[in-house]
Amino acid sequence: MVPTVTDVMTRNPASIERGEPAAEAARLMAQGDMGEVVVLDNGTVVGVVTDRDIAVRLVAEEKDPRTPVAEILSDQELVTVPPDMPLTQAAGMMRLHSVHRLPVLEKGRAVGIISLGDLAIERDETSALADISAAEGNA
Repeated sequence: MVPTVTDVMTRNPASIERGEPAAEAARLMAQGDMGEVVVLDNGTVVGVVTDRDIAVRLVAEEKDPRTPVAEILSDQELVTVPPDMPLTQAAGMMRLHSVHRLPVLEKGRAVGIISLGDLAIERDETSALADISAAEGNA
C-alpha cells in the first residue's frame, strides 16, 4: 500500500482568523508545542503563520504583538494537499514550492498539516532530522 499524507500528518491543526493578533498565534503555538497555525479568512484557509514569521516579521521589525496575523504572513502562494495524496507527491510539492509545511485540506477545511519533519520520520526513522522532529518539545 502506498503511504499517503493521512498516514503522517498532524491532525486537527490549530487555526486563527487573519485579523487576530500575532500574539494569539504565538500563544496557540506555545500551548500546542507547535511551530505553525493555519490562518483563516472567515473560515477559509488562506495561509500558515509560523514561528519564523513571528520572529522575522514581527519581533525583528519591532512591530506591536497586536499586529494582525495577516500582516506577518509570507507573501508566497498558499500550497495545500489533499489527505489521500501519496507522500512522494507531497514531498515533491514541498520541493517544488520550497516550503516546509503544507496544510492538508478536505472539502476546503484544514484537517491536518504535513511537515518536512513528518516526511523525514516516514522515510528514515534513524535520520538526524527524524530524531529532531520526533523529539519532545522543550518549550
